[in-house]
Amino acid sequence: MSFFGKIRDALKKTKDSVAHKMRQLFLKNKIGNEFYDELEEILISADVSVRTAEDVVDQVKEEAIGNKVKDEAFVIDLLKDILEDTLNEAPVPEITYPCVIMFVGVNGVGKTTTIGKVANYFVRKKKSVTVAAADTFRAAAIDQLNVWADRAKVRIVKHEEGSDPSAVVYDAVSSAKAKGTDVVLVDTAGRLHVKDNLMNELKKMDRVVLREYPEAAFYKFLVLDATTGQNAVNQARVFNEAVDLDGIVLTKLDGTAKGGFVFSLCGELNVPVVFAGVGEKMEDLELFDAEQFVEGFV
Repeated sequence: MSFFGKIRDALKKTKDSVAHKMRQLFLKNKIGNEFYDELEEILISADVSVRTAEDVVDQVKEEAIGNKVKDEAFVIDLLKDILEDTLNEAPVPEITYPCVIMFVGVNGVGKTTTIGKVANYFVRKKKSVTVAAADTFRAAAIDQLNVWADRAKVRIVKHEEGSDPSAVVYDAVSSAKAKGTDVVLVDTAGRLHVKDNLMNELKKMDRVVLREYPEAAFYKFLVLDATTGQNAVNQARVFNEAVDLDGIVLTKLDGTAKGGFVFSLCGELNVPVVFAGVGEKMEDLELFDAEQFVEGFV
């Protein structure tokens, strides 16, 4: 099944619900203040944040009034365009090589699995890849990453459990420089986003990369579990303040019930979604497509 097919299936309940509510809205109300208030409520019910829903509806209202529009199809197309623009407010970084990508996030979002899938993505693009097992705290994290590295057929740099994560990063980037590796993917320990000492550890790894490998492009991607909804936005806000995120990887998008929070990620935080995971297999990760996501949502 294509990426669009998986997104469509994942968001089917949301799309059906939004479409039904929109039909009811057009039957019940002429386009006016009450109409726009209810449109805002429809978006919020699909897990769009209040702030983003208000902003989107204000834009719809402005365009519709300017064009003296009372046509259902036009308003729906307008809504789709504005939602897509919201997703594209934060430009997706163009990945250049050599590069280092550090993956951060809370416990249980699927960072290690995601790194295996991202490694496979770059291998398919004919790039050489090294993964750094800098999650030295979680039991079996190194073993788990080792399994994914073997499956993706990429090199792994690892130390003993309990080692200094920054030392692992240092060895990984030193090795990548020596071997001319295209991509270094850094796994990090899951952390509660309220723990300052763990955030400081991320900043230390950040400094190691910048100091030891200044010629490499450096990206920091937050891995988010799509099933957590608006809580994902809160996580993204805290991590963005701590390490200045370059992008987001959404996992378990095929398991989400709604998906509207994605618009809040891009619109409010100005952080783009780069990759989306839509299944358990190695190949079930693709570049995020804003147009296809909106088509699956509305």
